[in-house]
Amino acid sequence: MSDWLLSLEGTEAGHDLALALALMAAVLHALFGALQKGRHDPWLARAAIDASYGVIALPFALFVVPWPEPHMWPIFAGAFVIHAGYKLLQAMTYSRGAYTVVYPVVRGTGPLFTVIGAGLVFGEHFAPGQWLGVLMLSGGIFGLALWNLAHVTAQRATMIPALWLAFATGGFVAAYTTYDAYGIRATADPFTFLAWFFLIDSFLMPVLTFRRWRGLTRTQVLPLLKRGVMGAIVAYFSFGAIMLATRLDKVGEAAVLRETSTVFAALIGWLVLGEKVGRMQFLLMAVIAAGAVMVEFTG
Repeated sequence: MSDWLLSLEGTEAGHDLALALALMAAVLHALFGALQKGRHDPWLARAAIDASYGVIALPFALFVVPWPEPHMWPIFAGAFVIHAGYKLLQAMTYSRGAYTVVYPVVRGTGPLFTVIGAGLVFGEHFAPGQWLGVLMLSGGIFGLALWNLAHVTAQRATMIPALWLAFATGGFVAAYTTYDAYGIRATADPFTFLAWFFLIDSFLMPVLTFRRWRGLTRTQVLPLLKRGVMGAIVAYFSFGAIMLATRLDKVGEAAVLRETSTVFAALIGWLVLGEKVGRMQFLLMAVIAAGAVMVEFTG
């Protein structure tokens, strides 16, 4: 599969596949966020997910994919640090704010910074119509957050700190998207990067939450472990899809298309978490989708 994927780099077929992968990542990332937010402590939920995808990654990293080249180890170290900052901020955000308020802020901040970062690191350039699409998408996302902020009653006392944390988390989203795109392009086999990334990335949250796990009963642990395995599977396909998309085509475009996850997150919040979604929210989601379409078709 690696040879087939590499043969598509820079081709029209590769562009189309990258588009499909980015949209798939959007749907799955919204689901991943809901799994972490859900009814469980977001710190423990994240730890369960990370531990699960580390266990799954171990045999693939050691016995299936090619061994990483020597220059990849410093890259993995940098990825670990950036993702650690992201996960800590994300857990702090989800602990303080309603999902439909903080998630759009996280995802709305990312595209602007990622497009700028992709221009600096990879020399990518957006056409004027694409920039308009980015502004529409981010504006719709922030509008969705403001609308929800005005109407959501849950966790009001901690909402302002949650919004600041969400904005900072969005900055880390842009940082890891750009950095990981560099990392997956730095190795000959993209699946080497993915397998070793998941293995290395799996250690932090289980270690940080070890004492909390010791205080849980068996009836509390089992649902968390089930959620962890489900989240790990979603994470593999979500993160793997967006990383492969950045290998096949432009980093900025893939990052922008992934942020349509806000639309799917709003639907999950409404249908699964019981959070209200009104006509204005659906209108803003339409603006987000229109912005993504503009980015894709005005390039």
